[in-house]
Amino acid sequence: MAFLSDRDRQTVQAELAKLAGPVKLIVFSQELGGETCAQTERLLKEVADLSDQVSLEIYNLILDHEKAEQYGVDRVPAIVVEGTRDYGIRFYGLPAGYEFSNLIDAILLAGSGQPQLSETTLQRISGIAQPVHIQVFTTPT
Repeated sequence: MAFLSDRDRQTVQAELAKLAGPVKLIVFSQELGGETCAQTERLLKEVADLSDQVSLEIYNLILDHEKAEQYGVDRVPAIVVEGTRDYGIRFYGLPAGYEFSNLIDAILLAGSGQPQLSETTLQRISGIAQPVHIQVFTTPT
């Protein structure tokens, strides 16, 4: 059973046609990781099939621990959205509902390699001298 309806598939395909460069979706999963691991893999396969610019790699968190360490991933399901370089974009859990549009936006951002920020914001963050770890938590409710 497909995650995306025909209408959603067409909309996502139109959005992905805007990609300026290739994007790699790297999924860390586990067979025993619960239902959301398998669902995440299926959803991202559907997304990757909609554009030649999007590739998909699936790894097992335990068996591919070196790869997981490379990306700083320690739980599943995890999605790394990588453009020409790793921008640190990570999704944990199944990106369904409102989170799905955020995933598509992240793919477009990673493909462009350019932040979509105002000059004022870019000036303000240019003064940050050390790495910042930002986490955003969402729930279906």
